Amino acid sequence: MSSPLVYLNGRFMPFEQARLPLHDAGFVIGATVVDNTRTFRHKLFRWSDHLARFRRDCSVCYVPLEANDEQITAIAEELVAHNTKLLPSQGELQLVTFATPGPLGVYVGRAQTGPSTLGMATYALPFERYRPFFTDGVTLAVVGRHATDSTLLPPTVKHRSRLVWHVTDHLAHARTENPAALGVPLSGGGETLTETSIGHLLAVIDGTVITPPRPLVLDGISLRVTEELCRTAGIPFAEAPLPLSPRLQGSEMMLTGTGFCLAGVREIGHQHGELIPCAWPGPVFRRLLAAWSELVGVDIEGQFTRS
Repeated sequence: MSSPLVYLNGRFMPFEQARLPLHDAGFVIGATVVDNTRTFRHKLFRWSDHLARFRRDCSVCYVPLEANDEQITAIAEELVAHNTKLLPSQGELQLVTFATPGPLGVYVGRAQTGPSTLGMATYALPFERYRPFFTDGVTLAVVGRHATDSTLLPPTVKHRSRLVWHVTDHLAHARTENPAALGVPLSGGGETLTETSIGHLLAVIDGTVITPPRPLVLDGISLRVTEELCRTAGIPFAEAPLPLSPRLQGSEMMLTGTGFCLAGVREIGHQHGELIPCAWPGPVFRRLLAAWSELVGVDIEGQFTRS
């Protein structure tokens, strides 16, 4: 079969045949827990961590997950094995796993919702999308307050309700006049930076790599890996508030995320319009990017700049 396969509710099928009913809770109320991971050399990276987080977040969000870890892993591996055959030789995949509570009973005259929906799909890793991260550096812009700063749905949970990030990035594009800029909301409880739609924010202050406190941001697997690489390399790593202050000017800032692993920030736009220049590409970024590449056995920057 020459079409990519997807998995949906117990069946593998061609991508173009996959359908969710309009009364599925994932569509009607956006009740979807999601995970996004990628391959290196056509093998899933840190899959067990991604799966554990996915199962935890389904539990937190009251989304039943009937399949066990062995079944979900077998589905993921079969899907990747099939769909990588359709890639160019240097291509890689991103795997999206999602679950919803299923069809809403009230929409079809039933008292109960369900059964739950479980799906998986892949897409080719978009090297072109992330190429400017390595050739030009990342532009960020502060755009407002973090809309998910809540104890009801903690920012640590990865879910599919992405409208706030859609708005955040469009505001960043307008503020910087850069269509590739990413928005950074401030913490709802203060004037400190949080994260972006596609990656975690890191700053190098007095030789220490600092990330915003974990309860304020997504529980990111790439952030965990970057912290591990810092520890191995003897680079101090800490969680602390990141205020948008003159201390950041000329400092190194970075993003870490699934698709691109690690990227350097060139500048960050203040709410008042001025752009704060960062040290790009900085020495800590270069050390950590090399460590990332060694860990996965792939020249990460080369994947994006030579494709």
